[in-house]
Amino acid sequence: MSSVTNKRKIINDPVHGFIIIPTDFIYDLLEHPYIQRLRRIKQLGLTSFVYPGATHTRFQHALGAAYLMSQAIDNIRLKGTVITDEEAEAVTAAILLHDIGHGPFSHALEESIIPGLAHEELSVLLMNRLNSVFNGKLNLALDIFNNQYQKKFLHQLVSGQLDMDRMDYLMRDSFFAGVAEGTIGTERIIKMLNVAGDQLVVEAKGIYSIEKFLIARRLMYWQVYFHKTVIAAENLLVRLLRRAKELAINHTQLYATPALQYFLIKPVSNHNLTEEKDQTLDYFASLDDDDIMVSAKAWTTHPDPLLSMLSRNLIGRKLPRVRISDEPVDEARLASLKAETARLYGLSRDECNYLVYTGLITNRAYSDKTDTIRVLFNNGEMKDFAEASDIFHFQHLMETKRKYFLCFPKDLALNY
Repeated sequence: MSSVTNKRKIINDPVHGFIIIPTDFIYDLLEHPYIQRLRRIKQLGLTSFVYPGATHTRFQHALGAAYLMSQAIDNIRLKGTVITDEEAEAVTAAILLHDIGHGPFSHALEESIIPGLAHEELSVLLMNRLNSVFNGKLNLALDIFNNQYQKKFLHQLVSGQLDMDRMDYLMRDSFFAGVAEGTIGTERIIKMLNVAGDQLVVEAKGIYSIEKFLIARRLMYWQVYFHKTVIAAENLLVRLLRRAKELAINHTQLYATPALQYFLIKPVSNHNLTEEKDQTLDYFASLDDDDIMVSAKAWTTHPDPLLSMLSRNLIGRKLPRVRISDEPVDEARLASLKAETARLYGLSRDECNYLVYTGLITNRAYSDKTDTIRVLFNNGEMKDFAEASDIFHFQHLMETKRKYFLCFPKDLALNY
């Protein structure tokens, strides 16, 4: 059996059906530990605390996005735009690798492992390493990912208003969460994509599918991604790691896997990453959800009362109470909650910050400032989607909606 035949695997995906690995190189990328690590990182962090089925992984999402990319390439080629085999493989590699920079529990710990460094930046660092391993075969994929390639529409397929990332995660997240809000017509949308003036555009007859896509994205944020219990769980996880890091830096002995121990003891950020970049990336590339949960289970019996309390709350799903409002939390109310928490648990005011806290969540479905969706009409005219859509009050989809949340222990009186 030839190596080509041996690497053309068929994967049965519950969302898209049968996915065929298109080239030997894409198969080799899939087999690399950087990609295999994504099997151990949940796509939606701790969302399964609310939607028990939402335990799908970044690996599944990467595969799905790569599949949709192959569909988009085929469709755009049929409409007369030239995409070479080299470009097709490169843009598929770019979307396959777009999430390798995610840390444990995806967005939940975005700022907790390496503060100030977004997962997209870490993806580029790891892609550069892979490029060395594969002797420069990712040069074009990196150019497309970084928007440095001459065919700009290829980057838009990887990262844009109508990219394959968003197409897959809306369908996949709604499927595994068991909600209907994120169900979109990906096949219809991809069939309506075209290229005009080196820009990705959508044909006018697909405008209603795009309207549904934007509304679905907004609803998924409020219904799933920003569900108040998800906010409670993920903020608990963030503060658990913050307490562990505080103790570790102060030389308090605590169990952690080697990869997690490295980031607890060493204050790594985007400012000092270059000092021990290779070692840091090695540890990061071996860090996943399991490191966090195994360590948290060990911390449930730690002598530090705050660390053990936070750990037991996470493992036992004893989550804080959440209040969400359109206005910032009143400072007097916050102070009162902290005082009551300090009295109830025998904590200092500083320690109460781990149990009582506020935050901001924002949601914007569509921006007409950068990378707008362009609609192509039969007469060749192009309009911005905001102008072409006939949705009543479409401006609301372009507004950034802000909501403020307050978390505090459920043991406090209900009148809080």
